[in-house]
Amino acid sequence: MKQSNWLIEELPGLSQDEINNLKNNGFTTTLALVKQGKTPQEKLILAQKLQVHVQYVNKWVALADLARIPSVGTEYSGLLLHAGIASVVQLSTTPPHRLHKQILRLQVATLQRRDLCPAVEQVNEWVEQAKKLSVRS
Repeated sequence: MKQSNWLIEELPGLSQDEINNLKNNGFTTTLALVKQGKTPQEKLILAQKLQVHVQYVNKWVALADLARIPSVGTEYSGLLLHAGIASVVQLSTTPPHRLHKQILRLQVATLQRRDLCPAVEQVNEWVEQAKKLSVRS
């Protein structure tokens, strides 16, 4: 399975200033960001280079990492992060039924909408693809 690569501006939740900062420092795709932020030390160096708090770099790298999963992409990476999943490896070890319940609770609590929650089958697909990607990483 081929991992997905997105333009940096497609990551959810980034301001135009943050996008410009990343681009001006050579980060035009999500894979470029993931490759430069694999370890806590690399994330700290990246934060210093970008002149932002490391907390932002952690968030951006987590979103970019989750977006590598084809069935997640940039559409669901933010949802997964809000549900407490911060990496492909973590997703690969999360029981799909438990994750689906977490996402459903999140959707109901924030949007008061059960119908916007992805189906259990879709969550299963995310976990299966995460397992395949985490073996390769």
